Amino acid sequence: MGEKSSFKHLTDADFAKGIAKGVVLVDFYANWCGPCRMLAPVLEQVVQELDSKASIVKVDIDTEQATAAQYQITSVPTMILFKDGKEMKRLIGLKNAAAVKDFILSVV
Repeated sequence: MGEKSSFKHLTDADFAKGIAKGVVLVDFYANWCGPCRMLAPVLEQVVQELDSKASIVKVDIDTEQATAAQYQITSVPTMILFKDGKEMKRLIGLKNAAAVKDFILSVV
């Protein structure tokens, strides 16, 4: 894998628990996806700026296929914003930090 990430990675087994409380942005990604790798530092920046108003987690669509299928992830990166376990909105594709931050703050 090589890429060191400070984000919690959710699995099919702990996904529901991981999104159950508060505002959680889930980044559905794949290691082979160039835009996904470019999004990682953007998310690092956003999480610093949000100051714990929301959390950001990652789901690898290649290893966590049941979750990816459940949310009908057809392209990566796809970011889904959950509030207390309920899907609120989704963003598809590479976005800049301001766009991701506004996206998250729209439901905080």
